[in-house]
Formats: sequence, C-alpha cells, structure tokens
Amino acid sequence: MSSPIIKIENVKKFYKQSRALNGVTFTMNEGEEYLIRGASGSGKSTLLYLLGGLDRPSEGQVIVNQKNLADLSDEDLAIYRNRYVGFVFQFHFLLPSMNCLNNLLLPARLAGLSNAETQLVQERVVKLATTLGVSECLQKFPFELSGGEQQRVNIIRALSLKPKLLLCDEPTGNLDSENSNKVIQLLRKLAFENKATLVVVTHDPIVAESFSNQILMKDGKLVAT
Repeated sequence: MSSPIIKIENVKKFYKQSRALNGVTFTMNEGEEYLIRGASGSGKSTLLYLLGGLDRPSEGQVIVNQKNLADLSDEDLAIYRNRYVGFVFQFHFLLPSMNCLNNLLLPARLAGLSNAETQLVQERVVKLATTLGVSECLQKFPFELSGGEQQRVNIIRALSLKPKLLLCDEPTGNLDSENSNKVIQLLRKLAFENKATLVVVTHDPIVAESFSNQILMKDGKLVAT
C-alpha cells in the first residue's frame, strides 16, 4: 500500500490583500497520480508552486518526504527543487543563449554530477527526445522551435534527473491532441517507473477525465477530492 509522501496542513497564502489559498489540507501518496482542477484564480498554480518549493506558505505546513519545506534554507530549497522535483510549466523557460541539448543538461550540471553521470543523463534525454519526436531539435536554439516543440523539450528537461515529484502546470497547453495524449502517457509511464508522484494542473477535459484522483479547488479552498 502507498504511504503519504505529501502532507498539506491548513495552508494559506496571502498576496497583499488577496488570499490565493485559504486553509487547504490534504495528503498525496507516494507513486500515485493526481489532477488539480478549478477555474482560473482558484489557487491551483499557487498550490503547485508551494509543493515545488518555489514559494513559501503564509500559514500552515507543506511537508514533503517528512520535511517541512518552510524549515529549509533558500539553499536547501534550491537543492530540493533540483534533485527531487521536476517542473513542467505552461511556459517553457528555456534559456535562449543555449541550444536545446545544453538546456536539457543544465539540471545535471547544476546538481554537480560527474562527467560520467552527466553522460548517462545525456543518453536519457536523447532517448526521450526520440520518443517525443524532437530529436532533430537538440542542436537548435529555442527560438528556432515551434511552441509545441519547445514544450516537449521542456518536459524532457523536467524528467532528466528522474524526479520523485513531478509537477505539471498545463503540460499539454501548446500541443495538439495526438501529442497531448503521447505526453500524458509518457509522464505516467516515467512516473510509474521511477515510483514518482505525478501532480497535474490542467483545463483540458480529455486529460482530466483520465485521472481518478482529482482535487477540485474554488476560491483558494479545497471543495472536493
């Protein structure tokens, strides 16, 4: 039986006078997949950023793998993001000064991996690029790619270090239906192989209907699971 790997306890997040999250509590089990849905402004992305250590809660606790993220220093949070979390954002955030292969190897280099370890990562990302149909893009720069190609490269970068927590914010937003299905199936397959917890935020009804574990948010609160 899966055990809870994530515990969100009465989490609130305030931005000046607005409340992005207003007392959210739930758990997520290791190796399972979850969908977060809700209207724009419901707090979905804010919750994802807190899980990924990109932001800190105003109140409450975000506990991942028995660690309260609020207790971590900025340096330790950076290590957590690099080594434990894979991010797939709606916007790709690829560095324009690097070709795509170097963008994909950047997490490995930031992690301080050895040359041999980095070579293994390179073999992995090249294989993933072939699976997602963007192998010809590896030597190109991001501005030379279409939006869909950039998103697929972004997904490969998120998977490069085999994260235990895979956070996806509209991962199929720039893809057609065929590639959307391919990407979701790949995310699921790799999350399963790595015993990773997969969390997806999406407005895509076709993607949403395939998830059994769903978290519905409204006005910064959890209204159903």
